[in-house]
Amino acid sequence: MRVSLRSTYGIMAAVDMAMQAGSAPIQAKSIARRQGIPARFLEQVLHAMKKAGLVSSLRGAQGGYVLSKKPADLSVAEILEALEGPLFHSMNGRLGPRTKSDPLLAKIWTRVSLAEREVLQGITVEELAGQQREIEEQRTLMYHI
Repeated sequence: MRVSLRSTYGIMAAVDMAMQAGSAPIQAKSIARRQGIPARFLEQVLHAMKKAGLVSSLRGAQGGYVLSKKPADLSVAEILEALEGPLFHSMNGRLGPRTKSDPLLAKIWTRVSLAEREVLQGITVEELAGQQREIEEQRTLMYHI
């Protein structure tokens, strides 16, 4: 499975919002600065995530973005599907084999796709935010040696 830069940035933005969660929305430029993402590209990603219902936005000087779901309820699979479209389709939807190996390998690719889906649905934004906090703590400890 290939993951686009767009999806990578979407995941990073969701993790950033989970880590900064509070009462105030988070501005895209703040996320972009912290995560090293081009601000214009991030705005496009956040807009797509808003269309998919993963984030909501507030306008104005105190505006920004917030996750529409609790980080524990938002999976990596949902973000990928919001930004890439349907990723997990069955091989059974084809109108017939395209090569001689299609009937032989179709079950394998279906199993691989189901395994990918299961793994990605099992990883939440909250889990990633926790891992990111640990990474940042390690960096902080290393600087104080």
